[in-house]
Amino acid sequence: MNSDVQIAGDPLAIPHLLPPAPAHPRTVAEFAGLARAVAADRASWAHLVRYDATTRWYHRLRTGPGYEVWLLSWVPGQGSGAHDHGPSSGVLTVLEGELTEITGSTGPLDGARQVLRAGAQRVFAPGYAHEIVNDSLAPAVSLHVYSPGLTEMPMHRSASAATEPAPAVRNAVRNAARDAARDAVRS
Repeated sequence: MNSDVQIAGDPLAIPHLLPPAPAHPRTVAEFAGLARAVAADRASWAHLVRYDATTRWYHRLRTGPGYEVWLLSWVPGQGSGAHDHGPSSGVLTVLEGELTEITGSTGPLDGARQVLRAGAQRVFAPGYAHEIVNDSLAPAVSLHVYSPGLTEMPMHRSASAATEPAPAVRNAVRNAARDAARDAVRS
């Protein structure tokens, strides 16, 4: 008995029989895959990263039909403020360093915290509220894919703990102030 390939021929040898490759991602898995592919291509983004102590830095890295990709940097202590992404779904991927995601299930964010280290990925639906903060003492870089492209970012009231400086930053500032005071007394 003959197989289907023997009867019809190899479908890979007849390109016009294959379904067309999608022009852009259509599923959550494909958007997460896009984020992983961009993250893996360090040469395409690393030279663009800038660190700004006065504000979060961001750069639109890529756009496609129905989506956009953003690169963000975070110095210690910087945060996004509590927000959602309006009608957009998203994929957040930490490229370097670590970030803390603060979420809440109802009303203002209740301060549930999760540390996201390099390689961690978060997928979220429209209306998902969170806050991202660099609680570490080292800079961080993240990649954000939004579909459709980000048109709004409604802000929410932050949890009181999230509006204070990050614990590591607060401790470093307190220790530096203590050391400066001790050195001033000695001189």
